Amino acid sequence: MTITANTHELNFPTSLGTSTATEIRLLGQDLASDLMGKVGFGELAFWLVAMRRPTSGEVRVFESVLVALADHGFTPTAIAARLTYLSAPDSIQGAMAAGLLGGGSRFLGVTEDCGKFLANVLAAHESALPETDDQWDELALEAITAQRAQGRFVPGLGHPNHKDGDPRTPVLIGIAEEEGLRGPHLRLFEAIGRMSEKALGRKLPLNGAGVCGAALADLGLPTDLLRGFALLARAAGLLGQIAEERRNPIANDIYMTVDRNAAYVTPDND
Repeated sequence: MTITANTHELNFPTSLGTSTATEIRLLGQDLASDLMGKVGFGELAFWLVAMRRPTSGEVRVFESVLVALADHGFTPTAIAARLTYLSAPDSIQGAMAAGLLGGGSRFLGVTEDCGKFLANVLAAHESALPETDDQWDELALEAITAQRAQGRFVPGLGHPNHKDGDPRTPVLIGIAEEEGLRGPHLRLFEAIGRMSEKALGRKLPLNGAGVCGAALADLGLPTDLLRGFALLARAAGLLGQIAEERRNPIANDIYMTVDRNAAYVTPDND
């Protein structure tokens, strides 16, 4: 019996990381000699997604977004992480994952929702984008009206705590302006804030998650991946929450408070 060797070589192309017995390469660079100690984590995260090394200004805006989204205290994501750690202290990864899984349309996901919303509005008018504030306001009013006519909220508008303005919003816009990166997504987002009262009958603040989405979109990052950046930021915050839970535990108090105050009600079967 003759055995014919398979001459076809398997090939799995990647522009990210590869390794041999003596070398690790990442993004075409030698990880040990070209990147370690020379590239910050935020810069690397941007580079891994965009497939280009960001400028110093882009790094400043990008890392400002990560800082803005890292932690907000006892949010549902933080509580989920702490309670999971209480239940399974042997599973740090489980506690982290529990918190990250809570990143959705109400927490963290607004970053992506807002970026997509702004990008879609701009794409529909890409042949003639506004040039003046009045023109941006007109486009914003049209966008808000159309969104509400469909029974949908405008992502990035409103905040449960910061009724008079999210402190992160003007700071991030200012940083983007300083770095020459206040692009059309941020311009439209600002106009939406100015026109909210006229369109909705009450003035709503532009929240931090929304402005982060606008800033990331202006950096040219894919809007379909913006939630991933929010989760990247929140991972740091969740690790901090778990570390604090180990030092000063509160999860058991949360559990016992809910459990001891549970009240049975007869189900309505009608």
